Amino acid sequence: MISGFSDDEILHEALIAPRGALVPLADTTIIERLGWWQIVTPSLTRGGMNEIACTELPDATADAIIDASIETYRKLGIRFRWTVAPGTRPADLADRLARRGLQRSEAMVMARATRGVTDEDAAGITIDEVDLAHVDELTRVMAEGWEADAAPLDVLHRRMLADPGRRNRSFVARLEGVAAAAASYVALDRSAYLIGAVVLPASRGRGLYRALVNARLRHAEAHGLTLATSLARAETSAPILARLAFRAVSPIAVFS
Repeated sequence: MISGFSDDEILHEALIAPRGALVPLADTTIIERLGWWQIVTPSLTRGGMNEIACTELPDATADAIIDASIETYRKLGIRFRWTVAPGTRPADLADRLARRGLQRSEAMVMARATRGVTDEDAAGITIDEVDLAHVDELTRVMAEGWEADAAPLDVLHRRMLADPGRRNRSFVARLEGVAAAAASYVALDRSAYLIGAVVLPASRGRGLYRALVNARLRHAEAHGLTLATSLARAETSAPILARLAFRAVSPIAVFS
């Protein structure tokens, strides 16, 4: 257990609390009701801000709701994800999504205290927090790394940086002076939610991902946040986070 947080509280910080810090685009629609949360953003066709998360569907209407929800994204040509946490009902929701052709991947809610970062960044790496003067660099790296359209990402990043609350903090990592990776975190009331880390293929294996994790932990601690969480891919980023003293809290199935 991380001091001051139960596992249930950690899951809330990773899965529920970030919704309140969302900076919507002009075409974003959020659908929220008891046991259901959905976001649709047609301009981000390659993913991001297109997601369903639910804890309970009525048995009698579950299949109809699933079909209608999937069709919403398919008609718009949007890549989306549907997250399924342990305890979600109906108990066979994951099987129902798989039968409809959605591909399952495994993720893990990871968490650690922000304090205690002692790692030195690898030689040649520098990291800067992004402001509006350098947003083009952030957008370029993220668009290239995610193979996404840069135009809607640019709009999103500018809205995030101009947001009066400044909940979203983004960083660019340079290798020998060249921007090669980027990542963000959401500054919540009680924690930092780490998101959006991408390292360009030619620069992988050089310590950039680790350096971005450590930079965000240091920044969050300096701003009074004691907990960091992330929803990490089980086969890729979760093992790296585990080596950086993050603890696995709960598995999450992700369908897309």
